[in-house]
Amino acid sequence: MKCDILVAGAGLAGCTAARLLAEQGQKVLVLEKRKDIAGNCHDFRDENGITVHRYGPHIFHTNNKAVWDFVNRFTPFLPFQHKVLAYAEGRLIPFPINRDTICDVFGVNIPVTEVRSFLANEVAASTFHVPSQNFRDAVVSQVGERLYDLFFKNYTRKQWDTDPENLSAEVASRIPVRENRDPRYFSDKYQGIPKLGYTGMMANMLDHPGITVMTNADFFELRDGIERTLTVYTGKLDEYFGRRHGELNYRSVRFEFETVDETRHQEVSVVNYPNDYDYTRITEFKHFTGEKSDRTTLCREYPSAEGDPCYIVMTKDNLEKRQRYLADIEQASGKEPSLFLGRLAEYRYYNMDQVIEAVFLKLDGPG
Repeated sequence: MKCDILVAGAGLAGCTAARLLAEQGQKVLVLEKRKDIAGNCHDFRDENGITVHRYGPHIFHTNNKAVWDFVNRFTPFLPFQHKVLAYAEGRLIPFPINRDTICDVFGVNIPVTEVRSFLANEVAASTFHVPSQNFRDAVVSQVGERLYDLFFKNYTRKQWDTDPENLSAEVASRIPVRENRDPRYFSDKYQGIPKLGYTGMMANMLDHPGITVMTNADFFELRDGIERTLTVYTGKLDEYFGRRHGELNYRSVRFEFETVDETRHQEVSVVNYPNDYDYTRITEFKHFTGEKSDRTTLCREYPSAEGDPCYIVMTKDNLEKRQRYLADIEQASGKEPSLFLGRLAEYRYYNMDQVIEAVFLKLDGPG
C-alpha cells in the first residue's frame, strides 16, 4: 500500500491534519483503530432523537477567528453558552467562581467592585507556596482555602486519583475565576455546538478526493506495510516508542448513560459533584441542541484508571518521562519523517481549538 501521508487516528488532530494536507495536494491515508471517526468527540443521535456525546460533553469555544472559520467550513454551529453548577453543601452553586458564588458560599452581599479585594483577603488568610509548586498552591493562590476545599480538593482527588499536591500547577491554568456575575464557563468570542455533530463535522473534513479512511485499522499492525513520505501520529506517545522510558499515565472515564421520563432533569447542561457521590458530573445533552423529546438522556462520569485515555496526568514523574519521549521524537524524525499531534501524542492538555491551532502551526495552515 502506498500514500504520501499516513495519518494515525481520526480524531480532531488527525482529521484537521488530513484535510490540510489533502488541500496541499497530498494523498492521505487515515487509519482509525475504532469503528467510528471523531475520537473522543464522537457523538450520535440516540433512539429518543437526542444527540449524545459518547465520551463526555464537548463545547467548541475559541477566540481564534481562523480556527472558527475553519470548523464552520464543515458544519454550521448552533449558538450555545455553556453554564455549569456545582452541587455542594446540599445545594446548587454557580461555577466557575464569580460574584454570585462568593455571595452564596460566604453569605455576603457584595458588589462586583469588591470581588477582587474579597478574594485577596481570602488568599492572604491562606497558606501556600510562592511560586506555586503544585495544583493546590495554584488554586489557593487565586481563591483561598475555603473555595479550594469546597470546589476543587475532592473533585481533583476523584478525577485524578491522587492528592492535588502531586499534580502540576499547570493543571490549574484552565480554571476560570470571575470578578463579575458572568455565569458562563467560557468567555471566548466564538462558542457553539456543531449542528451536524462533531462526527458529522469530521466526516466532512475527511470528505476529500485526496483522503482515504480505514476504520478498525490498527496503525501498529499496518504501518510496516504502508509506503509513505510522512507519518502524522496522534496516538499515545509512549506506545509509539514501545514504552521504553516507562508507561505514561492517562486517566479514563466510565460513562454511565440513562434516559429518564422527564423533559428536563437539571437547570443546566452540566452539574459538577465535587464532594458527593462517586461520579464527578452529570451531563444532560438536550441543553446543547434544544432537541425536543418527552424524555431526556443523562450521562454520569466516573473517573477510572482503565479504559480509553481521556486526560493526561500531570505529575512530576509523567512530565519527566514526557521529556525523554520528546527527545526520542527528534531522533525518530531524522530516520522516519513524522509529526506528533494532539493530546495523546504530545502528552499535553489541549482544548479543541488549541488542537486545531497546533496543527495549523505545524502544517502551515490558515491563520
